Amino acid sequence: MKAKLNKREKYAIGAAAAFTCLFVVIQFVFFPMFDKRDRLRRLIDIQTKTIEEMETLRSEYDAVVKHINVSKDRLTKRQKGFTLFSYLDELAGKTGIKNKIKYMKPSSTSQKDGSLKLSLVEMRMDAITLKQLTAYLYNIETSENSVFVRRISISRADKLPGAIDAVLQVETYEI
Repeated sequence: MKAKLNKREKYAIGAAAAFTCLFVVIQFVFFPMFDKRDRLRRLIDIQTKTIEEMETLRSEYDAVVKHINVSKDRLTKRQKGFTLFSYLDELAGKTGIKNKIKYMKPSSTSQKDGSLKLSLVEMRMDAITLKQLTAYLYNIETSENSVFVRRISISRADKLPGAIDAVLQVETYEI
């Protein structure tokens, strides 16, 4: 039983078949291709950002390594028998505040890996001028011995007008 289709019905079936083929090609070929292209572009963007972060981290790492090497060089170039306590005492004599020092408390701790030792001196100076303190701090911070002020506390001195009291924590690493 064969049904004869007229021309109009043949065109409608042909158009439906063409539409179905076009739909299948678009749905299963073009859309997946566009989706894959979009995914690849997002992946490229993510990888580009990752590379930029890695380059930033690399430059930070290089700066840290350079700083460590400079610090190691400074530590090895120190005079034999260097101690933070004696250095600060000598510096106080040079800046004229040795007689203003109320106390100096040294302490030290070894690092976990055992290669370096952190040396710390807490010191209190009474009735000094701001100019004297500034000179002392400048000499500490510009020293080639890698000595740093960790903490400082300044208060007005009760004894003399215009004078200050200061408590410093100064530290360095020793080999």
